Amino acid sequence: MKFEETMAELEDTVRKLESGSAELDEALALFEKGIKLSNSCKKMLDRAEKKVSVLLSDENGKLTEKPFDDSDK
Repeated sequence: MKFEETMAELEDTVRKLESGSAELDEALALFEKGIKLSNSCKKMLDRAEKKVSVLLSDENGKLTEKPFDDSDK
């Protein structure tokens, strides 16, 4: 799954848990699902961060700091 899909499913799971309407067994299953989705999102974000770090490193492997400029939007 893509990050956006995983995040949307996680948000839906959290909404179901927060509603308080789930039976205990269902709530536990939702909680477990939420943890797995959260871990999956974290792994995807960690991989993306590593890719960005590689893209921003100079020829010596040193990370170069570049300011974020969102004025192009």
